[in-house]
Amino acid sequence: MLTMTPQAAEAVKKLVDDSPLDADEGGLRISPGDPTPEGTPLNLTITAEPEPEDQTVEADGATLYVEPQAAEALDEMVLDARIEQQQVQFMLKETGAA
Repeated sequence: MLTMTPQAAEAVKKLVDDSPLDADEGGLRISPGDPTPEGTPLNLTITAEPEPEDQTVEADGATLYVEPQAAEALDEMVLDARIEQQQVQFMLKETGAA
């Protein structure tokens, strides 16, 4: 199952808090985008609730909703983030990677 670092949880909470959604219910949804020759990008959207089949990941007060196809591809991965000057950059790392 996808997990997130404390930095990623902070970034998710910041994005949801800065959105018009209720911070207690909103989360960041991860879903696959349209395939390209380089691979399939991930779409990140702020949403009020998960889709019926989404996997829910919670950590440090932050919530991720992960679409089933994305959940399968991201199994054993860790979502990390960096916040610099009001910009959020997410990174995926393999479990156990430094």
